[in-house]
Amino acid sequence: MRIIVFGATGNTGRRVLAQGVRMGHEMTAFVRNPEKVHEQQGEPIAQQVKVIVRDIMDPASVREALSHQDAAIIAAGHAGQGEEFVRIVDNLVSQCENQPSFSGRVWVMGGAGLLDIPYTDLIGNNLPGFPPMYQNHNRNFERLRQTQLDWSMMCPGTMVDSMVHPAPVSLHVTTETLPVSVPETIKGFSEADIAGYLFSRFQELDVAYEDVANCMLNHIELGGPFHKKRVGLAYRSDIPGALQREKE
Repeated sequence: MRIIVFGATGNTGRRVLAQGVRMGHEMTAFVRNPEKVHEQQGEPIAQQVKVIVRDIMDPASVREALSHQDAAIIAAGHAGQGEEFVRIVDNLVSQCENQPSFSGRVWVMGGAGLLDIPYTDLIGNNLPGFPPMYQNHNRNFERLRQTQLDWSMMCPGTMVDSMVHPAPVSLHVTTETLPVSVPETIKGFSEADIAGYLFSRFQELDVAYEDVANCMLNHIELGGPFHKKRVGLAYRSDIPGALQREKE
């Protein structure tokens, strides 16, 4: 497939770029600094990547870059940028809509605070104590809900360079809800208590960048199981209790 990555030199984007090449996709990097692609990827990977050096906030440049692409992975910006982050995502989604030769398949990066909390009608980002900047992910999610594009929103917890598990583990993937077990009694908690409970569990949502990248690339086709869904990731041990003991 032909896949364009926005934010291709960031922590997530550069992993998507490299893994996409290894999987045989035709990868395009939309970047400000082309030298970074070579520095991060090395020549064997970089030589197989088409690099577009343009302004991510210029609608015409983005629309042209999307021409004849099969999918776009939006890993540009971060919640701490505030309004700029929201404008970046809005422009990229808008140009995906406006480019008639683009297939319409889009992955957008969010965060675990966007996922539904089981047995409640709440999400983490709306709870007391959660950093206000994460509300920018909420706004990007609402933008996606308005589009007819075939979108998915990746909602990981804290992403790290790698994860080493002494016990055999598998990647647990959920749609819409947090990928960790939550007791039904949580529905009787106050919002402050729910927030405290989630803060105590967040380490269980740590996930490696490579697994985030692989999940998106493994579900890059149109009309897949994550069509218009939020996606959560966590590790699940094949030995009951082993993963929890490791984290204690």
